Amino acid sequence: MPKPTLGWLRAIPGLFVLIPAQAALADEISAGDTAWMLTSTALVLMMTLPGLALFYGGLVRSKNILSILMQCLISAGMAGVLWVLAGYSLAFSGEGMFIGDTAKLGLAGVTPDSVSGTIPEYVFIMFQGMFAIITPALMLGAFAERMRFAPYLAFITIWLFVVYIPLAHMVWGGGYIGAEIGALDFAGGLVVHMSSGFSALAGCLILGPRRGYLKDMMLPHSLPLTVIGAALLWVGWFGFNAGSELAADGTAGLAFLTTNTAAAAAVLTWVAIEWIHRGKPTVLGAATAAVAGLVAITPACAFVTPVGAIWVGLGGGAICYVAVTLLKPALGYDDSLDVFGVHGVGGAWGALATGLFIAPWAASEVGYGAQIWAQVKSIVIVAIYAPLASAIILYALKAVFGTLRVTDEDESQGLDVVEHSETAYTTQ
Repeated sequence: MPKPTLGWLRAIPGLFVLIPAQAALADEISAGDTAWMLTSTALVLMMTLPGLALFYGGLVRSKNILSILMQCLISAGMAGVLWVLAGYSLAFSGEGMFIGDTAKLGLAGVTPDSVSGTIPEYVFIMFQGMFAIITPALMLGAFAERMRFAPYLAFITIWLFVVYIPLAHMVWGGGYIGAEIGALDFAGGLVVHMSSGFSALAGCLILGPRRGYLKDMMLPHSLPLTVIGAALLWVGWFGFNAGSELAADGTAGLAFLTTNTAAAAAVLTWVAIEWIHRGKPTVLGAATAAVAGLVAITPACAFVTPVGAIWVGLGGGAICYVAVTLLKPALGYDDSLDVFGVHGVGGAWGALATGLFIAPWAASEVGYGAQIWAQVKSIVIVAIYAPLASAIILYALKAVFGTLRVTDEDESQGLDVVEHSETAYTTQ
């Protein structure tokens, strides 16, 4: 994410002088960094379309897959426009502690010559916009197969401004969590995963369980689609994490390596636990584990060593397994596709693990104890703010729309036909 511009030493024949970073970089956009960031931006979009769409789509029943694809598509459409009109300005301009300002509404003042670090500002805007697209879409898995499309669209629109953008500013835009508390979140453990995971928990509790939950079999209709989606997420995550360095350098290489290492460790951990606990390892478990490991390493990917990443992934696989297979059934809430168990819990673990396993060179300025405490405080803030704000939004929308979910009859028929007048699979 945005790196502090503290100035740099630049060689002039026979002399070193200190030049303000922005001034020095104004004429020195790096073609390599720009090419990497364009690639990373495309990779992050691939995580939503088609990665997340297929991952979630395969997990629901066949009568609801199109509703999942549509909800992912509309998130890309809505956030893609709102980010340009107001989101970027509110997240990344101004010096407020909790929100930015309106100086760059509609990207006012930004031109092809504008720079952000060593890349054009337009590229930075686009990269950040991909995060704004995927985060609301992550939530839909918690209340899949029962939420009406119109309230969903209204919810993610308001949520973007009330939850995501303030958190993005507070963590990455010079606001309270990053600048004052000193919490580290390299690529979105707090901003993306905890915010969506804890908000999703509020959503599934307010909407209530699916018709027949814990009574009827609600098996995934296409695990191959889910595995394909998980694979696309895994590949796209390299842009998500390594791209957050905003440069093609050694830190990006470290983030690339730790991302893959943590995901691999989480898969091995989950499969081993499931094999012992249930007698057989499952494909669904392995795919879920990969995502859990990727979630866990996201905030820590540039702050831990590759060996530290193994511990982050191991913890992510084990903790998310407990949340999904033991905690959810024990408490009885219907988080349809385990958004809270993977993104909420995994994101919180990753934020804490950033402090627990931080490399010595990354913790040298504040010390281990101070960094762990900063991480804990940031976790508490997001864990309270995101679901509380989401609950207020949902209750307000319930008052406006009358109901947030489809009727029992419509739910039985499936959201594809009821909400979109289409079916994914036809017989000839």
